Amino acid sequence: MNASGTLLPAAVRPAAEDRHWLSSDHCATPVLELLHALDWTVVDTPEANIHATSPDGRAYIGWLPEDPAAWTRDIVWRVQVQPTEGDAWGQEFGTHTPAEAVAGFVAALVAHSPC
Repeated sequence: MNASGTLLPAAVRPAAEDRHWLSSDHCATPVLELLHALDWTVVDTPEANIHATSPDGRAYIGWLPEDPAAWTRDIVWRVQVQPTEGDAWGQEFGTHTPAEAVAGFVAALVAHSPC
């Protein structure tokens, strides 16, 4: 099958100044706004770490900018999931991962979930 170039969508290429989110500004705001919108329980610690739990308690997200164990492994985000069936799993994101990318991951994680 050969599709004409006129039938294909135009490539969207944001200008360089619109791609600031491609590097981390070490800000958790995009993820925290999403978690609050999803009614997750969000708790911040005196050390400036933040822990969030899904309404059903099966998912956890940690923003760990002041956790020495996390920094030793060069991570700042930790996601842990305990499915209803199957093994628990987790994902960690490094200190240079943009919060927008983590928010996208979380949005995909909960897209088809009641949590």
